[in-house]
Amino acid sequence: MDFSLTTLGTASAVPTKDNFSSAHVLNVRGRLFLIDCCEGCQMLLRRNGISHAKIDNIFITHIHGDHVFGLMPLLSTMALQGRVAPLYIFAPPAFSHILKFFKMYFGDGVQFDIIFTPLSSTEPQTIIESRNFIVQTFPLNHKIETYGFLFKETEPLLNVHKWKVEADNLSLHEIALLKQGQNVFREDGSLLDVNDFTYKPYTPRSAAFCSDTAVFEELPTLIAGVDLLYHEATFGSDMQDKAAKYFHSTSVDAAIVAKKAGAKKLVIGHFSSRCEDTNILLAQARAIFPETYLSKEGMVFDIPLQKNS
Repeated sequence: MDFSLTTLGTASAVPTKDNFSSAHVLNVRGRLFLIDCCEGCQMLLRRNGISHAKIDNIFITHIHGDHVFGLMPLLSTMALQGRVAPLYIFAPPAFSHILKFFKMYFGDGVQFDIIFTPLSSTEPQTIIESRNFIVQTFPLNHKIETYGFLFKETEPLLNVHKWKVEADNLSLHEIALLKQGQNVFREDGSLLDVNDFTYKPYTPRSAAFCSDTAVFEELPTLIAGVDLLYHEATFGSDMQDKAAKYFHSTSVDAAIVAKKAGAKKLVIGHFSSRCEDTNILLAQARAIFPETYLSKEGMVFDIPLQKNS
């Protein structure tokens, strides 16, 4: 059951010779979610062996060019290659104008439905809910309307200890109730305590994506306990004034958020072209939050499954 983040584009507004702007793919149990779509995104997908045909959901954090300039070419390629499956796009309301423009001038030959869901919330909101996971969105603190995303596996059914099944002659009905977390009272009045008969097979995993944003007080609470946090670190600590001016974060800001949230791992990205050595940002963040890693094109950050017994 895969759960991993592939970082494709890691630069901020101005790409460099080595780094594209923002684009990422999250793999949740084999389902691929594209988060932001920079200029050249479809080339990055190809380079990293990721088929755009397997992407059914695209999340756009906000309508700045470095996060959306690659979307129209990607949609055109999908059409040229005969896509018929629906494509779901989640973005701020202003994206409707971009979509309208695309359909007006480049929509001929598009044989698939593009289903746009405008993001508009002042508190966490569930936008996708399936049997195995949910996706929530929440507002960030940027110059324009911007959203973060939280992906969480749902709680699994409990497992019944195998040796208990035979030892206590459990019926299929009793097993089903115990797996759902219910105590069972037998006809003879005895109690089958769910805590004695079951265990959680694995610990649900989670990943949060926060870009672009200045730090705000509520953010650590919104992503509390997350396994993997991607957080922008546009500037180093020596450029705190620029971070504040442009509503961005520094590497130190990102580390503080991760620490306050109780995150297990922090991945920083969205680096300014002014920063020639991102290892400096890494060192600044690790001084506060040791489990910090640099995002680089094509890097895959796995969240391993923690099985229980």
